[in-house]
Amino acid sequence: MTTNPSRPYGTWKSPVSSQLITADSVTLDELQLHSSGTYWLERRPAEQGRCVIVQHNNGINTDLFDSPYSARSRCNEYGGGVYCIGNNGLYFVNDSDQNIYFCSSSSSPIAITNDDCSYADLQFDEQFQRIICVQQDNNPDFHEEQNSLIAIDLQSYSISTLHSGNDFYASPRLNHCGKQLSWLCWNHPDMPWDKTTLYLSGIDSKHQLHNTKIIQHPESDNTSFFQPQWSPNDQLYFVSDLSGWWNLYRYHNNLIETVSHEQLEFGLPQWVFAQSSYAFTNNSTILCAPIDDGIASLVLLDTKTGSLKTINEKWNNFSSIQAMGDHYGFIAASAQSFPEVISLQCDQALTLQRSCQTQLDAGYYSYAQTVHFDTRHNDRAFAIYYAPTNKDYPVPLDEKPPLIVLCHGGPTAMADPSLDMRKQYWTSRGFALLDVNYSGSTGFGRAYRERLNGKWGLRDAEDCCDAAQHLVDMGLADAQRLIIKGGSAGGYTVLCALTFHQTFSAGASYYGIGDLESLMIETHKFESHYLDRLVGSYPENKNEYQKRSPINYVEQLSCPVIFFQGTEDKVVPKEQAEKMFTALKNKGIPVAYMPFEGEQHGFRKAETIQQALDSEYTFYSKVFNMSVDTSTQLHIENLSNR
Repeated sequence: MTTNPSRPYGTWKSPVSSQLITADSVTLDELQLHSSGTYWLERRPAEQGRCVIVQHNNGINTDLFDSPYSARSRCNEYGGGVYCIGNNGLYFVNDSDQNIYFCSSSSSPIAITNDDCSYADLQFDEQFQRIICVQQDNNPDFHEEQNSLIAIDLQSYSISTLHSGNDFYASPRLNHCGKQLSWLCWNHPDMPWDKTTLYLSGIDSKHQLHNTKIIQHPESDNTSFFQPQWSPNDQLYFVSDLSGWWNLYRYHNNLIETVSHEQLEFGLPQWVFAQSSYAFTNNSTILCAPIDDGIASLVLLDTKTGSLKTINEKWNNFSSIQAMGDHYGFIAASAQSFPEVISLQCDQALTLQRSCQTQLDAGYYSYAQTVHFDTRHNDRAFAIYYAPTNKDYPVPLDEKPPLIVLCHGGPTAMADPSLDMRKQYWTSRGFALLDVNYSGSTGFGRAYRERLNGKWGLRDAEDCCDAAQHLVDMGLADAQRLIIKGGSAGGYTVLCALTFHQTFSAGASYYGIGDLESLMIETHKFESHYLDRLVGSYPENKNEYQKRSPINYVEQLSCPVIFFQGTEDKVVPKEQAEKMFTALKNKGIPVAYMPFEGEQHGFRKAETIQQALDSEYTFYSKVFNMSVDTSTQLHIENLSNR
């Protein structure tokens, strides 16, 4: 029942404050099951974005180290695979110096490396008492960082190189007897979802690799391999998109055998290390979460027949899937639930940790609705819709709500329908939201992913415009108050949509790209050739880079934009936002720029997240002349021109 008189959309008072979001929320990642307990990683905005490894044992959650230590790898800039569990304690990558530390319950962390390197994808080798992992040598004398597969002896802490010569390494995985090692490699200009190479090698008595070979399907060498993993009886399994979908395969008798035959996605884009989308419960059963049109389900896969059996329908988004016999562990969420650490045993689900502790009245939450729409290219695209929802206010009958179109990053990534308090910040204030899985998104097969090849800045922006128009046509959005926002690659889509189309009335770019040419020169190694497929090789296609750079066509951009940027961002350097801000300011367009000292690519600190959210809301309220109660001070250049 509503308790307040009707107020215009976008002006509703909401209990979902930026302070609530940051004080009460953590990001959950990298769950592992071990005989000593269940472990996971928590990124805590309230602790300046510090990442803590938590152990659950005997019903108690325990932080395994105190400040100032923070478990985060910067290998490939996005990191992942930051810890492994040894015989007597934990090994983890510490954020501030990127060295590996050993941590036991009886002592403070002790560094076991001391060099100018980053480490990721840590694997404990029990037989030879060493850590096998990916090393990124950051020596400034190198043309670019050098990646290799290395081993660290846990007695002497000496480092030996196991394999080198490729641009990138990932997923070193030992079989159970410790005598075979598999791993992935790829080289420029490929990204790991375009083409990777799967290696298999024996390990001799001197701990060295021997009889190393490449596993390759005779029909194609242009496939993406993902998550090599050994079954309990030491057969090598992996995910590959040979069929056009990320299905499961195994290597048996020197042949690749198909395990699953579905038009589903069993794999994920490898933006970070140590992702796990499946786990063995026994030799013939795999716990997995295949994705169907962007929605995942938890199933058991029979490795002999390929049949799937759904075991739980409560969640539709999963990560860090692990299993020890009939004990399953994973991080899960749904349209009705925030991400949680789940322990599932004998059909009994136990929540070990929640990403969001506060449970507001359901009347303040807007729940995801999946939609699809026809594009101007006569094909179909997908999105997730959130209606403006706040139990305290009746829906205005004489207006349509302002709509915020969300553009996910990547662009090789996917929006999912998980309950997200940051989205509720907007819907509970009276905004409609549409989270678009534009062409190029994952979760819909390789062909959908490759729609964006050669067309970045075109198809993604067009799909977002078509998605917004779809909601207008359905009577769910105000055509005069269409907003587009996104971060990183999503920020580029925002700026392209605002510059080259006339659909939107305002936009917000979070560490977005305005100049493709300078990005090619300035960005980090992992993405330095990403645009070869998305736009074209450079400098051969220099004209195309210039044509698709919003900075070169500022005269076509005529609506207000706000920019948010971390000053230490190595993925999209701050100069990208600064050039766009200056150009719009000089043109007389209402524009605001908020740089955040010490932040990198993606905001981690509570005060940053709060200030960005509240400033963005203030920006929209001023641009659209909405009467809202806000104490946030924001200077907008040229606002008086409107």
